Amino acid sequence: MKPRHFLTLLDLSSVELEQLLRRAIDLKAMHRRGETYTPLRQRTMAMIFEKSSTRTRVSFEAGMSHLGGSSLFLSPRDTHLGRGEPIEDTARVMSRMVDVIVIRAFEHDMVVRFAEFSLVPVVNALTDRYHPCQLLADIQTYIEARGPIKGRTAAWIGDGNNVCHSWINAARRFGFNLNIATPAGYEPDSEVVAAAGSCVTLTHDPKLAASGADIVVTDTWASMGQESEKTQRLKDFSGYMVDSRLMHLAHKDAVFMHCLPAYRGYEVDPAVIDGPQSVVWDEAENRLHAQKALLEFLLAPAGSGQKR
Repeated sequence: MKPRHFLTLLDLSSVELEQLLRRAIDLKAMHRRGETYTPLRQRTMAMIFEKSSTRTRVSFEAGMSHLGGSSLFLSPRDTHLGRGEPIEDTARVMSRMVDVIVIRAFEHDMVVRFAEFSLVPVVNALTDRYHPCQLLADIQTYIEARGPIKGRTAAWIGDGNNVCHSWINAARRFGFNLNIATPAGYEPDSEVVAAAGSCVTLTHDPKLAASGADIVVTDTWASMGQESEKTQRLKDFSGYMVDSRLMHLAHKDAVFMHCLPAYRGYEVDPAVIDGPQSVVWDEAENRLHAQKALLEFLLAPAGSGQKR
């Protein structure tokens, strides 16, 4: 039987994603009550990170530990991946030794190729095209704060990047509307947008996107690997800061989200990210619990929901 992979949100059905997030909320409650739940004892997770990370690495390692498993962290210096050994060979070998492989990579195609030859589940922990694990935490956070997201409206303000692409996929799977405001030339991939149909609207006007929205979300204007573009991007994104004036255009109960790291005074005003509408810190914490639910789903589906 082929393993289930999680390379984009579209790898799971709407029903599976909704069940997974309900489970994440349960696991979070269990953790806060101090309950011990270790369904992944004697299971090993390998983490291959081409890019540096804070929240992704900590949340996956801590989550695997909570579930009773162990982790191996491999940086580019620690493997032959990309230094002569074919990706396919690395996948064949590693997947015979561990139970799940989490990859944070520059190129999405690399993770797709790795998964094709892996004997165990592969999880996309961020690529240049998608960041699905972030969206699990984001949607969990909205559900906890405001209830079901179906039929709501989210506004993405900023770069049409990998996180934006995953927001588009989330709109498809969870049934909400997504307004995307980017500067000209920074729109999300046209194929990703087209596949989403009428649930996605593109504009170059942040005010139009935020008007009446239930969620306002942004990201850094220059991601890892784009440092050389920073000066030009700061010019191009002038007027795209999420500030109090923009939040006032959203619904009165709207929440503000950011996947972090955040650069105050650039993509977001300090009064917003540190203000009462911000759920950024809950969002960051939920990376831990959403990923625990994901690992349980991929590795222990028969035991999900049962104390051991």
